[in-house]
Amino acid sequence: MILVMLGTQDKPFFRLLDTIDKEIEKGKIHEKVIVQAGYTKYQSSHMKIFDFISHEELEDLINQSSLIITHGGVGSILSSIKKRKKVIAAPRLAEYKEHTNNHQIQIVQKFAEEGYILALNNFSDLEKVLEEAKTFKPKKFVSNTPHMVSFLDSYIEKDNHTSWYNRYKEVILYLIFGAFTTLVNILSFFLLRIFSFPIYVANFFAWFFSVLFAFFTNKNIVFSCTKQEKKENVRQLISFFFFRILSLGIDMVSMYFFLQVLLFHELTSKVISNVIVIVMNYIFSKVFVFKKK
Repeated sequence: MILVMLGTQDKPFFRLLDTIDKEIEKGKIHEKVIVQAGYTKYQSSHMKIFDFISHEELEDLINQSSLIITHGGVGSILSSIKKRKKVIAAPRLAEYKEHTNNHQIQIVQKFAEEGYILALNNFSDLEKVLEEAKTFKPKKFVSNTPHMVSFLDSYIEKDNHTSWYNRYKEVILYLIFGAFTTLVNILSFFLLRIFSFPIYVANFFAWFFSVLFAFFTNKNIVFSCTKQEKKENVRQLISFFFFRILSLGIDMVSMYFFLQVLLFHELTSKVISNVIVIVMNYIFSKVFVFKKK
């Protein structure tokens, strides 16, 4: 099995996948090809493609692979050569908007010069490099040599560059859907009050409706659970409701404090309480419910 890894870089790398696809069509690649595509939205009938999976699942695919084709990211290369895998690495280039700079050229060149990987600088040479990989014996990786330590320190930070949006995407999405959750809560609360529900009964049902809305949006959109994590519906749902019950207690106490102690208006009390609850719910969901393995 050939594993293709494009890492977590937030720019697409269509050139590499298109080149591999053409080699499969020409009959030059006969093995099964699995692609970790990240942010590269590529369609192919010849390759099995997914975006992101858990660290454990990726490690398992690396172990199963006979060859790894990767972009020139330090993390992707290191995770492969530490397992003595045959690796072909292709650098992303700024001119194709695959990265913000061309530092992956130096990364690929350095690892190739050390004998750890094969470099694919010219994509038209993939067939030739694939043939070379059949007899290639990668050098055992040693990370603590002074020149390698210095080299890795120089490039890891550059290689981790992501746009501000993708860096804070989770928080941004949480705030957006947190606002919608708050809207569901407040609208439910005041609709129930219109129908003469007691204030704390209305507050409870408003919480219940907003929790259901929040669970599905958090699970499927905000925290981007992997396929395996999405199967943990029962555990996550129980955990989610447990912490939402805890935040309900916070909500109730806050409502009582602002209404009875500070004598705020109902709407003002409800809005402030929801802001407090949103912050607490993010911490609970991030740390306990949808935590990455």
